[in-house]
Amino acid sequence: MTTEPKKKALKPIVLTSHPSGQSGVVFPITWGASDPKVRGPVIGTLTEPAHRNCIGTHSGAYSVYRALAVASGALSPLHRPDLTNTAPTSVIGPFESWYDRQRIVSLDPWGAEIGTHFADLVAQGYNIQPTIAVTRAHISIPEVVDQIRAGSIPVDGVCVGVGGECRVTKAAIEPVWFLPAVAERFGIAESDLRRGLFEHTGGMFPELVTRPDLRVFLPPIGGQTLYIFGDVATIPDLSTELTVRIHDECNGSDVFGSDICTCRPYLVHGIEECIKTAQRGGCGVIVYNRKEGRALGEVTKFLVYNARKRQDGGDRAEMYFQRTECIAGVQDMRFQELMPDVLHWLGVRRIDRLVSMSDMKYNAITRSGIEVGERVSIPDERIPSDARVEMDAKKAAGYFSAEGSPSEEQLKQKTGRGLDE
Repeated sequence: MTTEPKKKALKPIVLTSHPSGQSGVVFPITWGASDPKVRGPVIGTLTEPAHRNCIGTHSGAYSVYRALAVASGALSPLHRPDLTNTAPTSVIGPFESWYDRQRIVSLDPWGAEIGTHFADLVAQGYNIQPTIAVTRAHISIPEVVDQIRAGSIPVDGVCVGVGGECRVTKAAIEPVWFLPAVAERFGIAESDLRRGLFEHTGGMFPELVTRPDLRVFLPPIGGQTLYIFGDVATIPDLSTELTVRIHDECNGSDVFGSDICTCRPYLVHGIEECIKTAQRGGCGVIVYNRKEGRALGEVTKFLVYNARKRQDGGDRAEMYFQRTECIAGVQDMRFQELMPDVLHWLGVRRIDRLVSMSDMKYNAITRSGIEVGERVSIPDERIPSDARVEMDAKKAAGYFSAEGSPSEEQLKQKTGRGLDE
């Protein structure tokens, strides 16, 4: 006998697509203000709709799971987190870049210390939540442990422990977009940005087109994680060496070791360079962005893999980007224009060693006002054989390479494995 699920007593649905009877938002956000109280808190919580001053809600892509938890009855919609003892383990900022409404547009620079800057408002009942969390951890990377055992990386008891574990400061950052400045960053009108975000998410956020008074958007996308090796306080110091790798997520390689790309080998090389810099008295930073498959997603990525391997003539560099564009319509959707914001949050003014060959990342960083010294390529011996197609295609497209780009004839050669090999 089938049991009917119990139905909850339904409450009226409160639409947020138009302002309530109150005049204006309770806390207008003055993006770029040097005083956090003048700037105002970002309130994306749902316990008191009248307090909200932004579009969307917290937790990025995970906000949908929160909604599911509420709908299924696993989570009370009125739950408020107890933030006791959750303060950052390291103080970051504030820096001059925090006060520049053009320099940081995609994250809330004040989002890590809600308990410090907005304690009085929290005490009054405003449900203000952090969008940044900073902690400390030990990480153990098998390839790095091998380098330690081989003597390439010494155990110093500070950065590297006797078991091969590396001590790091970690920061998790949720996206917080200031729409007027995001539009300016892309060279488009704010109205066009809002309409595009509304229409091409299936109308998920009607406030984008009905609430011009709400200028901050919490998009349901992946955020970013920082892994910092060495003293965080030295990052803005121009007299201290700084090594940085900007890495975009690749689950297949980073986690499972797929050899069709250079993602994990280059990430590991970046971590090793960061450790060595910290051991020289400097600081190393890994920025890990949740932009799987050039922000096209894994389904698209795997479809491209099949198309590359099955095309006439086999998998070769000359067709590398075309196969992606045929399926996705574009070669890349990571939009590195927003990427330097996290560096400005850290107070970065100069990167001595940038562990990246990407021209898009380099150009975005330098255009944002950050100086770059040396560019560090992935060592040739770390490139998997099946990833030569990717590397040759990227070099031909403008990636930094001390050896130069491959010839047109080399790009036409079949160098990748077949699907059945």
